[in-house]
Amino acid sequence: MFILELTYIVPLERVDELLADHVAWLDAQYEAGVFLASGRKQPRDGGVILAVADDRAAIDRIVASDPFKVNDFAAYRITEFLATKVAPELAAFQQKLPG
Repeated sequence: MFILELTYIVPLERVDELLADHVAWLDAQYEAGVFLASGRKQPRDGGVILAVADDRAAIDRIVASDPFKVNDFAAYRITEFLATKVAPELAAFQQKLPG
């Protein structure tokens, strides 16, 4: 599982110019089953996305297609973790420690 943390590197007025394109990109990733949750950070200086994928390379490709990334409006910090304990609603995404 991955935590994608976006930090805006342009003023919010510029971010808002691409917001509809970014939301369409988010919608496509939800449809593909990659994104589980997303939202703005408070204060509004970026966002956070919870994602699942086979590997880091797949996440890197997806992130590279975000309009915010393509247009250098946001920087990404990507953290991979093993979701060994999850809420019942996320049981399909529970992982085991390598053994």
